[in-house]
Amino acid sequence: MIKILKYGEMPLEKILFRGDTSASREIEDTVAAILADVKSGGDDALRKYCLKFDGSAPEQLRVSEAEIDEAYSSADPDFIKTLELARSNIEAFHSRQKRTNFVINEKEGVILGQKITPIENVGIYVPGGTASYPSSVLMDSVPAVLAGCKRIVMVSPPGKDGRISAPILTAARVAGVTDIYKVGGAQAIGALAYGTQSVPKVDKVVGPGNIFVATAKRRVYGIVDIDMIAGPSEILVISDDKSDPVCVAADLLSQAEHDKMSSAVLICTSETFANSVSEQLEKQIPELPRAAIARASIDNNGKIIIVPDISAGITVANEIAPEHLELCVDSPFDYLNDIKNAGSIFLGRNAPEALGDYLAGPNHTLPTLGTARFSSPLSVDDFIKKSSFIYYTREALGEVKDAVADFAEREGLSAHARSVTRRFENK
Repeated sequence: MIKILKYGEMPLEKILFRGDTSASREIEDTVAAILADVKSGGDDALRKYCLKFDGSAPEQLRVSEAEIDEAYSSADPDFIKTLELARSNIEAFHSRQKRTNFVINEKEGVILGQKITPIENVGIYVPGGTASYPSSVLMDSVPAVLAGCKRIVMVSPPGKDGRISAPILTAARVAGVTDIYKVGGAQAIGALAYGTQSVPKVDKVVGPGNIFVATAKRRVYGIVDIDMIAGPSEILVISDDKSDPVCVAADLLSQAEHDKMSSAVLICTSETFANSVSEQLEKQIPELPRAAIARASIDNNGKIIIVPDISAGITVANEIAPEHLELCVDSPFDYLNDIKNAGSIFLGRNAPEALGDYLAGPNHTLPTLGTARFSSPLSVDDFIKKSSFIYYTREALGEVKDAVADFAEREGLSAHARSVTRRFENK
């Protein structure tokens, strides 16, 4: 049963749930061995681990166009329409994130600027296992397409039949993925980072995964860039006592069903409402196909925190910095600017978190474990590079040469100073 606490009765750090993405020594050693094996063994190592962990060893690691065609043609037309609607909404939202080059030419003889360049090759990790997420294919790929990435390489673990699930392949076709490979786990991250005979090396890897995937991403960072180290999913609902307890409980369970380590928290202003939501959780959990997972999440990590008012609730929420924050009140925009730390914010009583997971348009790859204090959702920015450029005429450089040289000398870097002053000696 979910724990019910009163704000002020215990230190805030006792209320906060902070999981972590750190791995045990055993997992670290296992991942290190897998990465080293993939780096040296290439495709043979990938097939070995596919057989060991997924129950199949595909001869051809790359998914053929025929396989994608088969998956797409066999898909429910309504599902394809839903995917296309979601893609359209994601495109509409993320297209507004696109940056443009700029040039500053305000001083005679000086041109400064910034140019935007897409990352050419990116890797998208799509989990398999206990759940299949075609939504993640869209969320991770569409911003890369908008950024102008030339090659979008998707990896996903095959089933025992040696195939990636049809919904994943269908979503990849709709999203614009260019290459798909039948490999998952830490070995897939190694393949993207180092390249193999079949899998091309990429420059950045994005997408969520289990602790082995997260550990592998952390280990290959620096060889490639990564988006983030994602922890267990989180939802925090702030509500007054006018919300429907049935709906609030359902929203909490929408994240609790992800993983036993997921965190579902309600902050509310009424003990009566808190008890009603708790009762609803007990009623709804047994109805879920993933009841055992939701049960463990609610019992171990779930909390209801009773606060004196909504403003106090927002103070607590800013400390928690949740991945998803629902603000279930009549006038949510009155409080929007007070929310400082959240991955994605859902305003009002008719914006459940699931809306953002699938269809609304903002990205669902979000910072977890309190990292919303300093990081942001996946966006077009994750798939671009920004380079500055500088141009000075000789005359313009002459005007500042002494200042540059003085600055360099004060740092003890005479060669820096001379790289400027030499241009004006004996001229």
